[in-house]
Amino acid sequence: MDPKKIDNTSNTTTGVELVVATVPKPTPKSEQPEPINLDDVVDATTNVDTPIDVDELEHDDTKKRKLKSVVWNHFSKQKIKGLDKAVCNYCKKKLAGSSRAGTTHLHDHFRICPLRKNKDIKQSLLNPNKSTDGKISIGTYSFDQDYARHELANMIILHEYPLSMVEHRGFRTFVNSLQPLFPHVSRNTIKKDILGIYEVEKSKTQQVLEGNQGRIAITTDLWTASNQKRGYMTVTAHFIDESWTLQSRIIRFIYVPCPHTAETLSEALMSCLLDWNIDRKLSTLTVDNCTTNDAMIHMICDKLPCSSLMLGGNLFHMRCCAHILNLIVRAGLSAIETGIEAIRDSVAFWTATPKRVEKFEEAARQLKVPCTKKLALDCVTRWNSTYIMLTTALIYKDVFARLKQREFAYKTLPSDHDWMLATKMCDKLKLFYSVTEMFSGTKYPTSNMYFPKVCEIRLLLDECLLSNVEEINVMAANMVGKFDKYWMVIHGLLAIATVLDPRFKLKLIEYYFPKIYGNDSEKQIDRIRKMCYDLVNEYQVKYSDRQDTIPMDLQVPSMEDVHEHDTMDPLVGYDLFVSSTSNVDGVKSELDYYLEESVLPRAASFDILAWWRTNGIKYPILQCFAKDILAVPISTVAFESAFSTGGRHLSPYRNRLNPKTLEALICAQDWLWTTMEGSTSSPLYSIKEETIKADEDPGFVKYDA
Repeated sequence: MDPKKIDNTSNTTTGVELVVATVPKPTPKSEQPEPINLDDVVDATTNVDTPIDVDELEHDDTKKRKLKSVVWNHFSKQKIKGLDKAVCNYCKKKLAGSSRAGTTHLHDHFRICPLRKNKDIKQSLLNPNKSTDGKISIGTYSFDQDYARHELANMIILHEYPLSMVEHRGFRTFVNSLQPLFPHVSRNTIKKDILGIYEVEKSKTQQVLEGNQGRIAITTDLWTASNQKRGYMTVTAHFIDESWTLQSRIIRFIYVPCPHTAETLSEALMSCLLDWNIDRKLSTLTVDNCTTNDAMIHMICDKLPCSSLMLGGNLFHMRCCAHILNLIVRAGLSAIETGIEAIRDSVAFWTATPKRVEKFEEAARQLKVPCTKKLALDCVTRWNSTYIMLTTALIYKDVFARLKQREFAYKTLPSDHDWMLATKMCDKLKLFYSVTEMFSGTKYPTSNMYFPKVCEIRLLLDECLLSNVEEINVMAANMVGKFDKYWMVIHGLLAIATVLDPRFKLKLIEYYFPKIYGNDSEKQIDRIRKMCYDLVNEYQVKYSDRQDTIPMDLQVPSMEDVHEHDTMDPLVGYDLFVSSTSNVDGVKSELDYYLEESVLPRAASFDILAWWRTNGIKYPILQCFAKDILAVPISTVAFESAFSTGGRHLSPYRNRLNPKTLEALICAQDWLWTTMEGSTSSPLYSIKEETIKADEDPGFVKYDA
């Protein structure tokens, strides 16, 4: 072997040391090891008397060739159990390290190694920070890829961005300008991240519901997406938490296959209740008024144990008051349709073309009528749009008369009787409109607020029956018929909620019922009183284990307490006699003490939840009772905004979204907003405060009564 060739090999630029076999010297010159002379090594390897391991030499040649790859900067080669292994310098994972295995698998592991990623993202980067005084300082920060992807998924969920935006060129260019280190992701990758966020937030929400000690009220409704022709059911849970804050959570946005029969809807809803483990914690179920929902309620009640429901399920079915109010007013307007037809035709004429709109506005300016509102044609299925149309048209009453003289094609000028009828109608419907806004508000109040409004509506209808205008009488008669049909169904729970208001108690019922029922008022008041006492007794049994938290002056002595008296007491027999002969009704309960106290002064800033939170020590059973009743929503309109969200996701340009992905987007949006804002209802419901959402969304199709 030529020594010069060996020297050239050792001086290559690979940076790899030459490892050769050496022959031990028989007698060392000194105790300290001396540097090995390469010539001596060559001579020793060429000595025929010294055994040479040919395999070892071949192995060393392989090692030199293999270690040329840059990936070996992140792996160390070790001999483990006789096999060559490449050990990752970060996660210490052992991979094949022989020459035959190659380095492709090492490159693959390097790209996905989690500990290597963590090490990379913790690298400090310079970041200029601009202070309030305009000075710029240089600081360091650490870029976290996983955190950035998580926040990107949150952004898409919160603001309803399309999943495909992560693949848009403009978005990627923008991200590169902010952080070149951020790796681009596909829509499938971001979809997986969104589903992961949904699962995490669902687990948190389930823990919140499981930790709630009170009952949970449910609202549900069905929506058919016009673009997909698929039906979706939304299920929302309402409760008052331990800090006495009104809370609501969308727990399901379920795809319901056709046909949408009562059996199909009941199975979907029951599956949701069982999945969330709230089937034995329900207070009420609020739905729209239709025959399908009525049949669904009966099926749900048959599947739930009666012992788990309030009063055996008598209060379980809660009809949407906003929907009932809509039916009542529409019944009244149908009787006087001809009286407002001329106004509707006039509005349709002057809003038909832009030229007519400009001409109408010009005439209004000439008459110095402020154009603060634009004419708007009403929708037949939305009575409140008819009210808005009439109130706006009344502002421009003189403008219509002026334009009749200038426009020969305008033939439908309303008569004085039409304007008089519209004025009286708007005056009567003003209360209905304000109550509908309350029912449909995004920040829905507690259930005790609705009873006075409903009573005022009933008294208004009685007043309309005495009107000297025949059309108003016909309208009121139709509305009274619809009102009486549903009033007995819904006013029981509303009256109970009013009793729990320390400003009203039974006094408000005793004030309104004689005006509504006349001679039959005492019977109706006793019915409400009996329902309250039955519920208190039911809660007394349920929370009997909390007897030690009830004040001593409110506790009822038990038979065990009587037997524990001193046996030498001569009146022990008397105590037994009294306990066996006394009427149970003669023992005062918490409700008796509560009703005997004077009502509080009415104040607009009164917080009923705060009052019950502080008075729970005095009335522990009533406090549990109030927490469940005051959380009951009496309308589904505020929570139908989820359907508007679904309509935006399933637009005509994006109508192939998977139902599971759609549910993850809508539910996670509700949960994330609630967590971020800490409010009773998330900004998901604050899209727009309208009364009937069904008709303002083209992708919104609902069932009617």
